[in-house]
Amino acid sequence: QVQLVESGGGLVQPGASLRLSCAASGSSLDDYSVGWFRQAPGKAREGISCISRSDGSPNYADSVKGRFTISRDNAKNTVYLQMNSLKPEDTAVYYCAVRGSGCSTIRYAYNYWGQGTQVTVSS
Repeated sequence: QVQLVESGGGLVQPGASLRLSCAASGSSLDDYSVGWFRQAPGKAREGISCISRSDGSPNYADSVKGRFTISRDNAKNTVYLQMNSLKPEDTAVYYCAVRGSGCSTIRYAYNYWGQGTQVTVSS
């Protein structure tokens, strides 16, 4: 139905910024709520942000609130995650996922997933 590709990850120092992209094909991304998740080595995948189909107030996990910003560009069929003031504990593989209903922080609520992009924050 929809295919998702994450990009924009990399190796940065603490305090740096990155912008991740989630590009969709096969369907219009504005038909979905889009969540960002991350999975650190040896840890469970956790939800960190979500933006609804109607561009309502986005949701953020406490660990990233005030530092990360989610947005969508429907013309480009892409959702972004702007990450500022990165910390070593932000190191993880970051995934985007979509669902046809409202935002959820629950991993298993999402129908489609990308392959992930690696973010490493280290001195």
